[in-house]
Amino acid sequence: MSSAKRNCEWDGTLDLLNIVLIGMSKELSAQEGHHELHRLLGALLSAKLPVEEKLDILEMEYEIPMEEEEKEEVRVMCNLGEGIREKAEARGKAIGEARGEAKVILGMYRKGYSLEQIADVAEKSVEEVRGIVEKRDTVLA
Repeated sequence: MSSAKRNCEWDGTLDLLNIVLIGMSKELSAQEGHHELHRLLGALLSAKLPVEEKLDILEMEYEIPMEEEEKEEVRVMCNLGEGIREKAEARGKAIGEARGEAKVILGMYRKGYSLEQIADVAEKSVEEVRGIVEKRDTVLA
């Protein structure tokens, strides 16, 4: 971090919402003076960097003192992000599987298989198969 301290006065209105957008890249910025904020945020928000490396960057490059309490907060933040990513991936996989299953059920229905036959092959109840077929028919109507 640069040793020169800058005092800045806030020109914004404190009673209004102020939004700042910062463009981030997928790669961590180089350790250069004019990319300090990008590197700091990139390190904190990176899904690729291990927690200990993030802590090292905060302590060594930005001279942010990290007591055990702060280190634990960074660890929690990193684990939270990982948990959100894992949950999103699992949800996406489940949605994809459900769409694939519905596609097979609808294909069998269009070919003239009975709801009972489809339910037997798909290992679903007749009511579940009927719901998928009716939902599809409603969307196409």
